[in-house]
Amino acid sequence: MEKKSQEIGAAAPGGDEKGYTYSNDVEGDGRRHSASRRKSSAVDPEVLAGEIFDERYETTQRGLKSRHAQMIALGGTIGTGLFVGSGQTLARGGPAFILGSYILMSFLIFCVVSGIVEVAAYLPTPGSSMNLFGYRYVSRSMGFALGWLYFYSLGILVPYEITAAGLVIDYWNPPVNIAVWITIMIVVIVGLNALPVRFYGETEFWFAGTKVIMMTGLLMVSFILFWGGGPSRDRLGFRYWRDPGAANTYLAGGDTGRFLALLSTLVLSAFPFTFAPELLIATGGEMESPRRNLPIAARRYIYRLVFFYIGCVLAISVICPSNDPAITSGGSGAGASAFVVGIKNAGIDVLDSIINAGIIISAWSSGNSFLYLSSRSLYALALSGNAPRVFKTCSKSGVPYWAVTASSLFCGLAYLNVASSGSVVFNWFVNLTNTSGFISWICCAIIYLRFRKACQVQNITDLPYHSFLQPYGSYIAIVAFIFLTLINGFNVFWPQNWNASSFLTAYIGIPIFLGIYFGHRIWAWSDPWAYRSEDVDMHTGMEQALAEEKPPRTIDGPWWKRITLIWQ
Repeated sequence: MEKKSQEIGAAAPGGDEKGYTYSNDVEGDGRRHSASRRKSSAVDPEVLAGEIFDERYETTQRGLKSRHAQMIALGGTIGTGLFVGSGQTLARGGPAFILGSYILMSFLIFCVVSGIVEVAAYLPTPGSSMNLFGYRYVSRSMGFALGWLYFYSLGILVPYEITAAGLVIDYWNPPVNIAVWITIMIVVIVGLNALPVRFYGETEFWFAGTKVIMMTGLLMVSFILFWGGGPSRDRLGFRYWRDPGAANTYLAGGDTGRFLALLSTLVLSAFPFTFAPELLIATGGEMESPRRNLPIAARRYIYRLVFFYIGCVLAISVICPSNDPAITSGGSGAGASAFVVGIKNAGIDVLDSIINAGIIISAWSSGNSFLYLSSRSLYALALSGNAPRVFKTCSKSGVPYWAVTASSLFCGLAYLNVASSGSVVFNWFVNLTNTSGFISWICCAIIYLRFRKACQVQNITDLPYHSFLQPYGSYIAIVAFIFLTLINGFNVFWPQNWNASSFLTAYIGIPIFLGIYFGHRIWAWSDPWAYRSEDVDMHTGMEQALAEEKPPRTIDGPWWKRITLIWQ
């Protein structure tokens, strides 16, 4: 390794034999050494290398192929938040507000994705995670607080998906106690994460593929019903935009009520997107050739947002009225899918049960992804020295089994659904994880801006990926998500809605994150609030990342031979 470092350093200043431009201050070993670094308390390159590349421990392995990465990016976290939760959002705001909210949220999410992929694609080390990049490019406190936020928030999302799946199973009124279904789903999800990452990638490839096929079919059915192709030949058109109306009211009447409905719809619409960008980044640590595959996934991300998210809510606004009892609090609450309700109202038999089965698969898939994310966040915390070293212990096949074990403990929360109303538990999880998602995206934008500044100061120009949206997209995301964080639980301040549990679940994420962050700031009092841009270590691990890149595989010949490339 030392010999390889010297070879790379020999090309400095200005660049290396791979064509990557470095700062003129880089010395022969590819690291910055200056008095300003020693005085600034920035992460020392030798400490960073000793943690991330600790030879006493096995590391995660790059077992995710390109097809795994692309399909996980396409549908990895599309779950019950979209298929089930969108019904509750439609009931709250009406078709116009839910469509507008999803369009705005898709733009904001793409602003986040385009920034963080630029960060992750530059130097995708083992344990690739936004908390590891926060530790590396912003401050130790940022990495510490963001990592623990990911650990508990993503851990909570696993029982949320299981709970939502239990609500869907109740659609058939089975005689089996819901605790049995919860146990089965927990065993499958934990079991898949305990296997080598290639098994996770393969199952997610098929899970996500199933979701893509199902969503495509639902959009086609909605289009047919729009034109009157259902059994009753009843042409729906935009009937439900006229009656019960394009926009609902909430908490008040008239324009004030419509404005409050819009705010509430914005908050609720964020949930299906929660932590989807971070999943793409986390796979970078175990993905083959991430410097090539991450940018590909980022460029295609906009199609996922437009086709699946925006297309989904446009479809349900056509086939399901926003005042249908099945998606309001008077019916089965959040346990009803607007797609299922709309298709059942159209008189199409059997299809509603098929859709429910697909939603259960989606819940399994999303729970699988969230447990993967939670465990890898804890693993990244251990790599950065912000969690006990035992959590960076990996099996020979690259599974951080202690981190997976710790994250799996959250699954027990799913059994709350046995004793409490499923709809209440559902909303607890929605509110708590919504705040965490907003905080995460604010931090992601800050990390990108600090990374960009370090690249400019250190004259690093040859990046694998850059979007035209940046840096303006990150500034927009910071302002928008700060606003959404503050209004997340605004409805609890109305006298008829006030209760302590709703207030806590809506806002407790803010003091938890700030408490963790400032607690670490007090402990690391001598650290700067943010590293100086010239002191940020932009090079440790670059030789490993470049060595692990593989050239793209090509096949000459007719198209039917080249199509086999999707399996690589």
